[in-house]
Amino acid sequence: MAKTKTKLSDTYDTQFLTDLLEEMILIRRFEEKAGQCYGLRKIGGFCHLYIGQEAVCVGAYAALDKKKDYVYTTYRDHGHALSAGMDPGVLMAELFGKVTGCSKGKGGSMHLFDVDKNFYGGHGIVGAHIPLATGTALKIKYMEEDGVVLCFFGDGAIHNGAFHESVNLAKIWDLPVIFICENNQYGMGTDFRRVSSVEDFSKKAVGYGIPGQQIDGMDVLTVYEEMKKYVDLARNERTPSLLEIKTYRYVGHSMSDPATYRSKDELKEYKEQDPIVILKEKMISEKIITDEQYSEMDAKYKAIAKDAEKFAEESPEPGLETLHEDVFA
Repeated sequence: MAKTKTKLSDTYDTQFLTDLLEEMILIRRFEEKAGQCYGLRKIGGFCHLYIGQEAVCVGAYAALDKKKDYVYTTYRDHGHALSAGMDPGVLMAELFGKVTGCSKGKGGSMHLFDVDKNFYGGHGIVGAHIPLATGTALKIKYMEEDGVVLCFFGDGAIHNGAFHESVNLAKIWDLPVIFICENNQYGMGTDFRRVSSVEDFSKKAVGYGIPGQQIDGMDVLTVYEEMKKYVDLARNERTPSLLEIKTYRYVGHSMSDPATYRSKDELKEYKEQDPIVILKEKMISEKIITDEQYSEMDAKYKAIAKDAEKFAEESPEPGLETLHEDVFA
């Protein structure tokens, strides 16, 4: 006898699904606007967009308690900052280098940060934040708190010594940290398979005696369900873990990268797995939302992205007197 296919509405609250979809749309429209502003030279410096990877941070953050859990991530951090709850206007102002930005315009795209939201960056040096995240997990254990740390890094960072040292200590000290390799297939322009002796990074967990798993990062509900397991494990048993979330960026490594190292067919294949479209079509097919409601959502977040640009443009530049502020603690 054939199994009855479980409906989304049988498993998830309608508002929860809507929130996931809207958050991914927000990130997509914000990033598109940021890319446009960069092209118009309103944003300077480096800028790494998150387009295509939205399901990773949205699904992972949905499994957290944002009041007591911490997140560290890389320089591709706009989506993570929005998932953490950062205001789009404040985020855009930081990209514009304005004083109303989260780091008063001094951090820029790669160094988004919000202590009040337990969002600790935004780190420009590849892999350098992994020991910091491990240290925060040590603080949680030492202070007997109930938090968990998510540490995101790219496939280009997993071969760094800092990664291996951190995972080793996390296991020895039983720290509540989840190491997450957000594998978008390319370290800058290099296919990860060219520089790695294994293609499933989660297998590296075996060498440290911790749980590991490879997860489909193009489906937000899959990310959410799997992340819940490891968050619970870290919170309740102080067990660290290593996850590889397979995803794909639809744009270049940074705004200066034309991404000629990959084929049009490869890009087309992954665009057919668009995480926003996957959830949208599931929700429409089950009559949770309509096409018209989706269009309204999309228009809403396009307007929010436009408002963020306006806020950033109208915000003041940092004054000359701020040059030496916040340099030393």
